Amino acid sequence: MMNITKLSEVVKIDNGVNVEALLAAREVLEHAPEAAQFKWRASCEWVNGAHSRSTIGDFYGLGAEQSRGKTFTVESDHPQVFAAEDSAPSPVELVLTGLAGCLTAGIAAVAQRRGIQLHAVKAVLEADMDLQGILGINDEVRNGFRAVRVHFDIRADASEDDIRALVAQSQKRSAVFDIMTNPTNVLVSVN
Repeated sequence: MMNITKLSEVVKIDNGVNVEALLAAREVLEHAPEAAQFKWRASCEWVNGAHSRSTIGDFYGLGAEQSRGKTFTVESDHPQVFAAEDSAPSPVELVLTGLAGCLTAGIAAVAQRRGIQLHAVKAVLEADMDLQGILGINDEVRNGFRAVRVHFDIRADASEDDIRALVAQSQKRSAVFDIMTNPTNVLVSVN
């Protein structure tokens, strides 16, 4: 009688995402939907010209105020071609980085959940804008982006179809993608 032992190699996938914690949070929030209501905050102060400095810190979620333990600072300005100092990215460029960051984080999380090891993820974004709207030259021209193109270069232990599915799922669940592609009520007030 022959004894054959089959060896199987267990490959641990590590894309730096704690999927177990995310799934546990999802389960809790399914039973307590009121805790899923979040309020994100940012404040902004004018520095000079088109230059401003925003701060991001605490937020509301899980039914209580949440403290990060530190405050983040993000500056914005405009390029010199807009008669500005070009001391920081423009606000529209920061919008693109928000979209890129959200989609890329989603790809990492989905890949982790699906057991796909990532080696590299790079997003390149490009947005079209006609300045005639912003400058008041033509009121028929939209002030914002006409189109945004996102191109991913992803190196992973997965087929092309699996990689496309990662991107599709990330896009489906991306908060920033939703913000950019659907109307959002923005209420502005002055003290």
